[in-house]
Amino acid sequence: MKPSYAQRFAAALAVTALGLAASAARATDVPVQLSGDQEVPPVKTAATGSGMFAIAADNTIAGSITTKSVAGTAAHIHEGEAGKNGAVIIPLTKGSNDTYSIPAGTKLSESQMAAFKAGKLYVNVHSSANPGGEIRAQLKP
Repeated sequence: MKPSYAQRFAAALAVTALGLAASAARATDVPVQLSGDQEVPPVKTAATGSGMFAIAADNTIAGSITTKSVAGTAAHIHEGEAGKNGAVIIPLTKGSNDTYSIPAGTKLSESQMAAFKAGKLYVNVHSSANPGGEIRAQLKP
């Protein structure tokens, strides 16, 4: 039996909806490698860090970093281009094993998303020895 127009139309709508849902669910993966030489001013340190962030089409941002050889006191995402310091926009939550994570459900504002797309967001980890930041990495789209 041949499907009716209504059945074909409903199937086409379902395929379109699935495509839109898949498109909305796509995220931009942003790997980071933190080091002291990326700080402003540069910091001589054995500390390093690495991690991954994901930014979804609805501006939700998720992810974490893990550090080595640093007694971190805080970690944040800041708005600022490479070579410049900027304001904190997202405080990260410290977990076990020197891991810092973005709180669940965090979203970038439209201006913060524009800054990300322009390469003007960075993550850094602060320490007692370097309260302004010991290691840093730009978030590159």
